[in-house]
Amino acid sequence: MEESLAAFAHTLEAWYNQTSRDLPWRRTSDPYAILVSETMLQQTRVETVIPYYERFMKRFPTPVDLANAETDDVLKLWEGLGYYRRARNLKTAMEVVRDRHGGRIPDRPEELEALPGIGPYTLGAVQSIAFNRPFPAVDGNVLRVMSRYLAIEDPVDLPAVKRRIEREVARALAEGTPRVLTQAIMELGALVCVPKRPRCEACPVAASCKALALGATDRLPQRLPKRSRRRQTVVALWITRGQSFWAEKRPEGGLLGGMWQLPAVEIDHPPQAASPLASLEEYARARYAELRFGQAAQAAAVREETPVAFERVCEATHAFTHLDWTVVVYAPLEYDQVEGQPFDMHASREGAWVAFEEISKFVWPKVYQDVLRQLTHEKHKQLNLFSC
Repeated sequence: MEESLAAFAHTLEAWYNQTSRDLPWRRTSDPYAILVSETMLQQTRVETVIPYYERFMKRFPTPVDLANAETDDVLKLWEGLGYYRRARNLKTAMEVVRDRHGGRIPDRPEELEALPGIGPYTLGAVQSIAFNRPFPAVDGNVLRVMSRYLAIEDPVDLPAVKRRIEREVARALAEGTPRVLTQAIMELGALVCVPKRPRCEACPVAASCKALALGATDRLPQRLPKRSRRRQTVVALWITRGQSFWAEKRPEGGLLGGMWQLPAVEIDHPPQAASPLASLEEYARARYAELRFGQAAQAAAVREETPVAFERVCEATHAFTHLDWTVVVYAPLEYDQVEGQPFDMHASREGAWVAFEEISKFVWPKVYQDVLRQLTHEKHKQLNLFSC
């Protein structure tokens, strides 16, 4: 096995050195740059990451630059890339690097692993690519390549199987050049050993691939059955005042923490508890009444005093990792006026009137970017709403 792993390493490295893509993070061994790129690449396509990476490194070229930045500025630059917890963890990690490690990414594995957001994969990627050490970085591409190469029949989701693959990758890295071989295995999975219809005729290690010899490449890797996805309908409100609209900031913790959205209520499907509200418009009415009167507005008698009608103005969908959202937006057709001005908001979270021309100054989740584009399309076609 050691001989076959040595051959695997040397053959794959030679292939990579001749055919690898020229990607901006491959032009450096700076551990900070590697950490930024690997964080961005998690669950995101290479083509999508490239412009974000280049803008990010230009704006925050060192760990200290990122540590000293305002969180909202970091999230704004990340806007559209998704999985915003990655950006928050990266900034928090760089604050630790600034405060405890003199502004330099620590090379000791135990210190690197202790940074916020650094899991086994990121640890392995930085150790192998930046520091050229035989630490396995096992992502989906690597699981697929190795499960086929070794003809592993058990589901790769199982912890024991993943640990086995990590051991085999570590042994292969010890036979070659870790920073080259780590990227070579990833490259093979991205370009050749792809999930469907792998290009075995172009694979440099096809001659020793056990799955190919067994005719099993199409059914490997095996995976455990997927968990059912949660579904939520989000009823949001489009409340305007002249050339502005009301928006709220989500709580710092949890899904989309610290980002801005329209005032909304999230409804589980099926509902987790019996609800007295029978329609989406009733949810919109209740949320509107809460904004107008405060928490006391939950009483049905108060809700009846809110505007007589709501218009359903737009809809957008978004898929998170284990959650599907359908955002349905309602606009109240009448407002109570006090001396010619709209009523004051009794917001339960931080909120603001956002001018249409200042939308780009706030950080919006992608689904609300879609919503705002729809809502402002006719009157504000000239606005570049979400420029970085």
